[in-house]
Amino acid sequence: MSTEANKAVVRNFEEQVWNRRNPEKLGEFFSSNHVFHGPGMTIDFLGHQQMVAHFQSAFPDGVNSSDDMIAEGDKVVQRWTFRGTHRAPFQGMPATGKMVVLTGLAIWRFQNGKIVESWHEMDTMGLLQQLGVLPASAH
Repeated sequence: MSTEANKAVVRNFEEQVWNRRNPEKLGEFFSSNHVFHGPGMTIDFLGHQQMVAHFQSAFPDGVNSSDDMIAEGDKVVQRWTFRGTHRAPFQGMPATGKMVVLTGLAIWRFQNGKIVESWHEMDTMGLLQQLGVLPASAH
C-alpha cells in the first residue's frame, strides 16, 4: 500500500475505534498478530483491545485527534492529542471528574494493509499530574 493509504488507515482507526468508541473494530485495522509496544509494556492484539476498552470506559467522552502525520515506507508516525473527562476507575484510581489532555506519539508499521506492530510514547506523567496523583510541575 502507499504511504497515503497507510495514513488513511491510521485516520480511520482513530475515528472508528477511538472517537466512535468501537474497540471491537480493531481487527479491521490491525493484524491478529499485532504487537503493541508502550511505556513499560508489550501486549498482543487482545491486550491492545482490552487496553482501549479500559481507557474508553474511564474517559467515556474522550476524543482523539491527529496533530501531525508523517509516512515513509511501511511506517506512519503520528503525533496525537486525547481529551476526555475521568468518569470511571482508571488503573486503580477512582474517578476524579477531571478533564485531561494527553499527548503522545505513535509509530505504526504496516504489512498487507494492516498494522502489524506499533510503538507508543505518551505524556503519562502529565496525565497523572492532571488527575492529581502526582504534584504539578513547578514550571
